[in-house]
Amino acid sequence: MRNTSRAAGESRVPPRRRRAFGAACAASHALFAMQVACGGSMPQGADTVLRNGFVYTVDSADSVQQAVAVRAGRIVYVGADSGVQRYVGARTEVIDLKGRMLMPGLVDGHLHVMSGGSQRLMCSLDYKTHTIAQLQEKIQACLDSEPAKGPDQWLEVSSWDRQGTVSVDADPTRAALDALRTQRPILVHSTDHHSALTNSRSMALAGITAATPDPVGGKIGREAGGQPTGIFEDAGIALVSAAMPAPTHEDDVRSAKAALDAIRRQGVTTFMDASSDERALRAFTTVQRSGELTARALFAIMIDPDKVAKDPKKAIAAARALAASYDQPASEPAPGIGARHIKVMMDGVLQAPAQTAAMLAPYHVDVGTGGAPKWAPGTHSGDVYFPPDTLKSLLLAAVEAGFDPHVHAIGDRAVRQTLDVYETLRARLPGNDVRAAIAHCETVDPADFGRFKALGVIPVMSFQWAQEAPYSVDGMKNQLGPERYARLEPEGSLHNAGARIAYGSDWPIDPFAEFLALKIGVTRRGDPTHPASFGPAYAGRLNDDPLLPRSVALRAITMSSAYQLRLEKVVGSIEIGKFADMVVLDQNFLQIPEDDLGKTHVLMTIVGGKVVYTADSLRPKG
Repeated sequence: MRNTSRAAGESRVPPRRRRAFGAACAASHALFAMQVACGGSMPQGADTVLRNGFVYTVDSADSVQQAVAVRAGRIVYVGADSGVQRYVGARTEVIDLKGRMLMPGLVDGHLHVMSGGSQRLMCSLDYKTHTIAQLQEKIQACLDSEPAKGPDQWLEVSSWDRQGTVSVDADPTRAALDALRTQRPILVHSTDHHSALTNSRSMALAGITAATPDPVGGKIGREAGGQPTGIFEDAGIALVSAAMPAPTHEDDVRSAKAALDAIRRQGVTTFMDASSDERALRAFTTVQRSGELTARALFAIMIDPDKVAKDPKKAIAAARALAASYDQPASEPAPGIGARHIKVMMDGVLQAPAQTAAMLAPYHVDVGTGGAPKWAPGTHSGDVYFPPDTLKSLLLAAVEAGFDPHVHAIGDRAVRQTLDVYETLRARLPGNDVRAAIAHCETVDPADFGRFKALGVIPVMSFQWAQEAPYSVDGMKNQLGPERYARLEPEGSLHNAGARIAYGSDWPIDPFAEFLALKIGVTRRGDPTHPASFGPAYAGRLNDDPLLPRSVALRAITMSSAYQLRLEKVVGSIEIGKFADMVVLDQNFLQIPEDDLGKTHVLMTIVGGKVVYTADSLRPKG
């Protein structure tokens, strides 16, 4: 393993030099692969040999092999068992796969690593549907479990299914939290992190009153007289959280380590944190220097809408300076840190009651009476947080600074406006190989399906959202209307139109269950028996959008996400010369029945040739 503290200080590459470095790096990998393939003067003994397996390579032909040899963190052989024996030396560790599936390590192109780690350490509502009374009971139990906490110490609560609460009861207000037996300020995060519920104490500490204006990129829920209800949307949440004591660096390091534990158990060997800042970069650099970084960690620097509104170029210059302080090239097998993307929030979410995703046509509202609902177009069509001209200036400055843009756009209007800006960028910067991405793309007008391929835009999809769930059936079906609901989560349509689909779990927006998400990508159905699905009541197929082949789903979470992150030369497939990032599965995802796909488990995770996770079932007994 390399000296990570030295690497953190010496291998940083400014964004503008990254493309030149990438070409040199790719050439060195090609030379390495040629030397190995031609049997050069390199010693034959490998560090590790894995044989007798179903090795799904995800190479250009999706070939299946039997054995892999690893030396110095790189793959030096991929092929038949009969050919791998010459790589077995006196010190080679030989792993008998016993016919199990070996595939490239998972590349999660969009998650929220610090939130995921911190949520594993805080009070949680566990993504479950609660009535207001049940929500109060669970939060009161968390308060009661910490009797030593003083009245000024905040309680932060995660994984609240707001849409579920609305569907079985009502949208709670500050009154639900004010009724609890405590004086402590409380902040409750919805599962999608686009909404939060607070009590009156927390708003008082934050200085929020009826006179507080909505921030750029967010909203404050209000009663008829303008008084805040306690519900905050998107950038509005920051008005409350700004009053909380900032986590210490030690807190952030604990969160980073907790996240890495979850990540390696899921078989993720590379990830991109999709809304990051210097706290996360500092925490993971500390973890790397201690030798505990067990995945390749990339970070998309979050761009503040308020700062962009004042000066887009200045906002990008600040992001560039931050990236230059932490970014490391992917030149060594040991996992490192990258800061090569910016994150932009174009809109919010589709689900009622928030409905902050920007749509081409208004959301539907119930205009019926009594027990006879009647849904018809209303007047609200969601919100765009960046006007097109502002987004254009921002992304142009970002690309010229060497960043790849990663834009959150969920509504079909937000998607179209983002595609329009990307089209302008392609015209203004011909020959620039910017890896333009749009995250989520939950609704896309059919007229825009083909534009993803034509413009080289990567849709980064969260496959688990293509299942029936309270948030899709109860929170969107009637509100979108039949035509838009029929094209909700258009993974299959985008794939059939030629788009290169990448995958991002969006964890901890949902429970961390990568293979359930892949199963849903293949079937557009959840698994009623899986804890991260929603039971028999939500077991049907979401809609008739085309299904993804299993090979396409696996490529989305390997090579396509690696391409999005500019790492396709070194990770994403099992090929000679690439870093030895691989996972061993307990069943063959390509061969088992569809109903079993979500029950696939990772038995071993290997990063840069080193085993970073082994399931209990593989550990020696006694």
